Amino acid sequence: MGSKIKSPNLTNDDNRIIKEDISCDRLQEALLQCHRRMPEGPARRSGCRHLNKAFAECVVAEACPEESEAVRSLCSSGGTSLKRKQCEDAQLSLSLCLSRHQREFEQR
Repeated sequence: MGSKIKSPNLTNDDNRIIKEDISCDRLQEALLQCHRRMPEGPARRSGCRHLNKAFAECVVAEACPEESEAVRSLCSSGGTSLKRKQCEDAQLSLSLCLSRHQREFEQR
């Protein structure tokens, strides 16, 4: 992976928001470290949730950057029926893009 994107609102151990560029590789490593530190169960799910979400968003944004950005911008808030329709269309485009990547991966 290795590309850098703007980090979603991650927090560090002091619950301060991290606003630096961060790569998917670094997010993956942080998530693995979180899983090593936390015992399996509800505490791990809760404690590692922000990293899991950030890593997932990073991978999706790396795989389908335009579609991901369209969903993020068009689906971020309510709006007119036109905006809701554009959001649905963007979600469908993202889903199709991810499906293409999945098929390509499965054909390897």
